[in-house]
Amino acid sequence: MTGSRAEYGILRQYLRLLDQDQEIDLTIIVTGALLDSKYGHQVDLIYEDGFTSILEVKVRVDSQSNAAVLHTMAEIMDRFGQLFEETHYDLLIILGDRYEMLPVAISAAMQQIPILHVHGGEATIGNYDEFIRHCITKMSVFHFTATEKYRERVIQLGEEPSQVFNVGALGAENCMSIDESNVPLAIRNLAPKSYFVVLFHPETLTRANAKEQMQEIIRAMDCFAQYQFVFIGTNADTHSDDIRQEIAQYMEHHTNTFYFENLHTDAYHYLLKNAVCLIGNSSSGLIEAPSLGIFTINIGDRQKGRVRGNSVMDVMCKDSLIRDAIQKVLDFHGTHARFTNPYHQEHSLKKYYDITKTLLGRLNDPKIKNPKEFYDLETSHRG
Repeated sequence: MTGSRAEYGILRQYLRLLDQDQEIDLTIIVTGALLDSKYGHQVDLIYEDGFTSILEVKVRVDSQSNAAVLHTMAEIMDRFGQLFEETHYDLLIILGDRYEMLPVAISAAMQQIPILHVHGGEATIGNYDEFIRHCITKMSVFHFTATEKYRERVIQLGEEPSQVFNVGALGAENCMSIDESNVPLAIRNLAPKSYFVVLFHPETLTRANAKEQMQEIIRAMDCFAQYQFVFIGTNADTHSDDIRQEIAQYMEHHTNTFYFENLHTDAYHYLLKNAVCLIGNSSSGLIEAPSLGIFTINIGDRQKGRVRGNSVMDVMCKDSLIRDAIQKVLDFHGTHARFTNPYHQEHSLKKYYDITKTLLGRLNDPKIKNPKEFYDLETSHRG
């Protein structure tokens, strides 16, 4: 199940292994922004990767307000409630915490379709993804977490330890093998270390104003006009259009800028690998950028609470602080800083695939088929 470029980009190699397994009949169900031309009709990337069993469930995506987002969620629940009534899948794989995924998870759980949840147990205090993620955890039977701390948190939420697997983050492994045939010439023509990548999303649980935050970032960028700035389109969260508008206005008057609404995962990783650093608040700055050997200037509270390595510089969204962080990154150039990535595990992709195969073989186990019980930490400790 996928509704955003981030979900699909992280899972694509894992999905390819499942699709190539003759014992598995894989369907990729696509909805949300991936089917919207406003966000680049990113479902095309899935077809280009060679997948053929794709089910498109189109809904109207509106991020103008929380009320509009809730309307989208209601439409998704209506559509998927009917879909799962008609088609009872053996297992539904859901990644993360997007608002599009919550009504999908509710629909599947109500129709007694077991869910494998990827990237549970994480914390992102500044965004409604925070409570959505934990809600999906409670509706899921199996869990793949990215660190041991996150595994422990999923168990703390009452999940059976034997069903929770710390297998690392696929994104941290994916970016270590880049197929340059998926990288457009416009990106390959950029001189290495001559540009910054800017990817910023709204904070939906704080009082932060997305428009004003983007203005702070732009003011900081103005002090480094000798570099180029490559903007990546923001996601479909509430008030994301305000960020888009600020970027468009800035680019009208600055020739040292580029904009990509969406990119193939390989192209995005290539872009990051050759950048000075990533500026913004994308989770890829914490999970993927360290494996690519670049710093991340992580702005504001969207990623507050997530585990991070030593390549992540956290700053509040003030132009002077962002400017200082950019200068600090530039000062580090040539020092061969050694980065740690807490999300990387050896052979994560193989672990994902192997454990999934094992779980598929357990779906008729009464422990799986019967209603899930709450795993009580106090009771277990006393025992």
